[in-house]
Amino acid sequence: MNIAEIKTNDIANGEGVRTSLFVSGCRHCCPDCFNEVAWDFDYGKPFTEETENEILRSVAPPWIAGISLLGGEPFEPENQAALLAFLKKFKAQYPGKDVWCYSGFTFEELTGKVPSRAFTGISTQLLEMIDVLVDGRYEKALKNIMLKFRGSENQRVIDVKKTLAQGEIILHLN
Repeated sequence: MNIAEIKTNDIANGEGVRTSLFVSGCRHCCPDCFNEVAWDFDYGKPFTEETENEILRSVAPPWIAGISLLGGEPFEPENQAALLAFLKKFKAQYPGKDVWCYSGFTFEELTGKVPSRAFTGISTQLLEMIDVLVDGRYEKALKNIMLKFRGSENQRVIDVKKTLAQGEIILHLN
């Protein structure tokens, strides 16, 4: 897996101050994507142990709420294993900090209720490591700059833990 960018002290991609990890690789190719350069799986630099340690150090201060995963597409099958291993380390080291994830796949696609390439042998485990999921492709026709933490009206901000526990979509924000 490659990393397109790491943004520390980010306040745009989830609640509070965070470190945002932009992975490389996305096959959605949404028109007007804000990060088109990250569609290429080879863009950026390799996600190494050194990169992991850099991110883990960046979230150590008490004012950092957690990390956000963006892309590219975190749930492209090629990205899932590396992210799952990293999130296990992150949760072990920082159990009080949260994980936000932005995905062009819907929750239903990630859980296999709707067929998609994102539903793999480990996608459910990866989803279980995430606290808040912003799901769905960016839709240019549904763009709304008044929305919090999302770009188009079709996207949802989902409380993953409550959704998995209750078996129905529970929104984090309305």
